[in-house]
Amino acid sequence: MSTTRSTDAAQLGFDPARLARIDEHFGRYVEDGRLPGWQLVVTRRGEIAHASTYGLRDRESGAPVADDTLWRIYSMTKPITSVAAMVLWEEGHFELTDEIGRWLPEFADMRVYSKGSTLKPYTVPAIEPIRVWHLLTHTAGLTYGWMQTSVVDGLYRAAGYDLYPPADVDLAEASRSFGALPLLFQPGTAWGYSVATDVLGRLIEVVSGQSLDTFLAERVLRPLGMDDTRWYVDGADTARLAALYVPDPATGRAVRHDALGDLAYEKPALLSGGGGLISSAADYHRFTQALLRGGELDGVRLLAPRTVRFMTRNHLPGGQDLGALSTGGFAETSLDGIGFGLGFAVVDDPIPGRLPSSAGEYYWGGVASTAFWVDPTEEITALFFTQLMPSSTWPIRPQLRQLVYAALLD
Repeated sequence: MSTTRSTDAAQLGFDPARLARIDEHFGRYVEDGRLPGWQLVVTRRGEIAHASTYGLRDRESGAPVADDTLWRIYSMTKPITSVAAMVLWEEGHFELTDEIGRWLPEFADMRVYSKGSTLKPYTVPAIEPIRVWHLLTHTAGLTYGWMQTSVVDGLYRAAGYDLYPPADVDLAEASRSFGALPLLFQPGTAWGYSVATDVLGRLIEVVSGQSLDTFLAERVLRPLGMDDTRWYVDGADTARLAALYVPDPATGRAVRHDALGDLAYEKPALLSGGGGLISSAADYHRFTQALLRGGELDGVRLLAPRTVRFMTRNHLPGGQDLGALSTGGFAETSLDGIGFGLGFAVVDDPIPGRLPSSAGEYYWGGVASTAFWVDPTEEITALFFTQLMPSSTWPIRPQLRQLVYAALLD
């Protein structure tokens, strides 16, 4: 089952027949069982050029993907939290160079892993304190327990922090736990995907005096009209939530994963600014349009245009790319030519990664294979939603770029 809705794509510089190739390509993912279903939105100059749905949001019940399907966006929460932090920054509540230990004392005297095992790690004092910009750029030295690439992420798992935190742990307690663990590297010297945005969410709470869910709702979500974006679903909305799937190791076909999927039906103890939100295509479309328009949508301004441009430049030390600075464990797309800004990956040069895109494009995705990008040069946004973990299972993201830009003719 599929539906496609397009405006006059040709007036927006797209070839409608080439846009249809996107549906055909990813339709095969559904027909052969690799994905249960998906939703796609491509826009240019603020107008929808192509929007389509295909397959089922719940294969077992037979419910199709619909326009109002709700998706676990996981790490696509990070850009929203980063924007929220910059709302506070614009109001002068902190500087990007401020030490976070000023508000979060658990990070005041950090130590850095040097050698040894998870049973007997040897650490040295941090030379540089963790600063706000380190959190926004994932250069703080924090990590994720599920990365499984270092002794430090093993220490996170030993403390109970794997893909999900221990039960009943809230954001404040999690932040204290992260502060008690050694850093993976000296702050500001490398890039490591991490719980940094969760810590940023805790910083928002302390600085604003509000819980993260309240602050996001009042300062980002409601102002933008993102009424479907929330931390859990209940009541009639449970029927709109897409089921969560993982690949069968033997066949590659998507099989249901209720153990993790069921966690979306009650309010989490830990409000994860790094991965806790559920959203809809319509809502995230509004978020990307606000970014494309320089921080404003429908008369509501979240950020100044210069702030958005500042956030979406490469802030990595020395202007290096992720291919040079990454600590590993993140191989969903090429990192060559890709920098990192304040909450977004940023394309510095599309050639090294062999991906069609524009310099200055920024993007991110979620572990359940959702993805988005914003291309300010071509005035394009693209959104893709499905629910398959992990996102590295299939090359969805590079293929989507390939097909979208192949359809752009002007």
